[in-house]
Amino acid sequence: MTGGETDLLRRCVVVGGAGAVGGLFAGHLLRSGAEVVVVDPAPGPDAAAGLPAGGGVRVVRGDITDIGPDLAVEIERADLVLLAVPEQVALAAVKQVAAAMRPGALLADTLSVKGPIAEALLAHAGDVEAAGLNPMFAPSLGFAGRPVAAVVVHEGPRAAALLRLVEDWGGRVVRLGADEHDRLAAATQALTHAAVLSFGLALARLGVGVAELAAVAPPPHATMLALLARIASGTPEVYWDVQSANPQAAAARAALAEGVRTLAGLLDGPADGEAEFAAALGGLRDLLGPDLGFYRDTCAGMFGALPPYSHITPVTNER
Repeated sequence: MTGGETDLLRRCVVVGGAGAVGGLFAGHLLRSGAEVVVVDPAPGPDAAAGLPAGGGVRVVRGDITDIGPDLAVEIERADLVLLAVPEQVALAAVKQVAAAMRPGALLADTLSVKGPIAEALLAHAGDVEAAGLNPMFAPSLGFAGRPVAAVVVHEGPRAAALLRLVEDWGGRVVRLGADEHDRLAAATQALTHAAVLSFGLALARLGVGVAELAAVAPPPHATMLALLARIASGTPEVYWDVQSANPQAAAARAALAEGVRTLAGLLDGPADGEAEFAAALGGLRDLLGPDLGFYRDTCAGMFGALPPYSHITPVTNER
């Protein structure tokens, strides 16, 4: 760690540190010089396998929703307790975790929805600093240059130190209020995932095989297949939480459905539908505003980097 961060966040407890997100933070805290305790309800021999070697990390058995004496000691000693756990676990744990922490320590979370946890922190964590972080990327990609949404509920020197550390690790901290975070997350995560999942469900209804599609797929379709494969290969719980836990996600899905209906109305409408379609595209260009060129050129670069789909089984029309 650098400067004051060394003293402010020397002892860190990462609940869920054996998982992908928890492991991301635990590893960076270790490399920054912190002592890290990973809490797991049933730790196996590989509970810290993804963390840097060389000491500085201990794995402790414990249930964060039912804190036993040994875990209580670790929490009381900690400068930072980070909850990298599912939303329902974090919400169930906040009150007793905050009560076990010493005043002025930092209680943080990595949830993808911030409204409910912020309310719980306001209600039960008045004696500690509190902050929520949401890395807006898959943990395997790392922090470098990527946004990390930050909702600080109770300001203080340790919360500020944690945000500085994230920036030292290469992350781009974006500070938001809890409601603003959930509104933006509904658009950037819930809407995006819903569009990709709906694309996949529509493909399944069309009954076209992926090998047939890939044989003739233009770059936009191949990109959508790649996005679908990434989500389908992920942890269902993550994508379920994005859709079900965010109270603003339903509005995002409704907007997606309305967008499809609007498009159908343009195509099935009056004779001047083509002009209205062109006007709608103009409205989308206006939506992108000065960033239109950046995203257009980014897309061109992505399409150019797509590898040829050379391993497909040849498709013929023979019966």
